[in-house]
Amino acid sequence: MPLILGLDPSLSCTGWGLVRCEGSRLSHVANGQVPSRTGTPLAERLAALHAAIAAVIAQHGPDRAAVEEVFVNKNGQSTIKLAQARGVVLAACGAAALPVTEHAARSVKQAVVGTGAAEKAQVQAMLRVLLPGAAIAGADAADALAVAITAAQLPPRW
Repeated sequence: MPLILGLDPSLSCTGWGLVRCEGSRLSHVANGQVPSRTGTPLAERLAALHAAIAAVIAQHGPDRAAVEEVFVNKNGQSTIKLAQARGVVLAACGAAALPVTEHAARSVKQAVVGTGAAEKAQVQAMLRVLLPGAAIAGADAADALAVAITAAQLPPRW
């Protein structure tokens, strides 16, 4: 019964979600968001993100993790900040010796909704079907749960 930690990294608010998979059955374990205060020095924001993800890993003891790949924005600075947050999340997983798979946003939408062009609302609607009764902390946590579900459906690529 693997426990999978899905992560949707962002400097403004990183989402995380845990699902347990038993064969083709999925169950919600926990989810949350790690917001970051604008105006705080970047190094402090990244350190706080690392500590928060490390705490989630320590508390829940996932077997593996899945992280959404970087989405390249038109704004180069936004892409760099996203990459920095993603690096910190990967470092937290690495420090805990968690195997990590990476998934493109389009693949996540395809796995959860059935089309890579799905809207966020469609993904969230499918999460309510796949994880009935789960109280989802917000849009970023929903995205992280979708990443975890994607990892559960696809064989690990180590």
